[in-house]
Amino acid sequence: MALHQLPSRRVYSRPMQAQLPILYSFRRCPYAMRARLALDVSAQAFEVVEVALRNKPAAMLRASPKGTVPVLIDTNGTVIDESLDIMLWALSRNDPEQWLAPELDDFAAMSSLIRHFDEHFKGHLDRYKYPNRFVDADRELSRREAVISLHRLESRLQSSRYLFGNRAALADMAIVPFVRQFSAVDLDWFANLPLPNTARWLAMIVNSPRFVRIMRPAG
Repeated sequence: MALHQLPSRRVYSRPMQAQLPILYSFRRCPYAMRARLALDVSAQAFEVVEVALRNKPAAMLRASPKGTVPVLIDTNGTVIDESLDIMLWALSRNDPEQWLAPELDDFAAMSSLIRHFDEHFKGHLDRYKYPNRFVDADRELSRREAVISLHRLESRLQSSRYLFGNRAALADMAIVPFVRQFSAVDLDWFANLPLPNTARWLAMIVNSPRFVRIMRPAG
């Protein structure tokens, strides 16, 4: 699906008394993080169900058989089970900080960068962090490839505080959870990379009140 399109609708039967959208989430999942960031900035009220990944709720699996978080079920039964789609759903309702309208470049450029990190960086991140899960994993190669992707961020951040200007946009919040995950594998090694602007950008976002808020345990 093109990033700028809203998700196709799938309907799940919800109890008639449902008052708020339900978000099935896992606090440390980067996909769930970016969904929660967009829901937070949009001021969308929702109910969080924190998922134990080894014991997933039956209701979540009925709504989204693929069994991955995040999954949003709207009050009318609409199911959205891709994190970027949840971000777009929230921002299409309310985008007070103009995440969909970057200061620099355009939405297509933002979409292209997000796609690169989703499709290329994330694959190398997984092989770097979890090499035992992949028969073909070359941990050092994947780490080098991931750093090459990070240099794309470094280049953009030389002239602005965020990736597409001096205010945050969709790309920042869609990408930062994966950079956070990559940095956490070896914090000392990451701190010594020649990526000062990327390190600044990462610290600025993960230490922000919004990020701290969305990382609080549910309930």
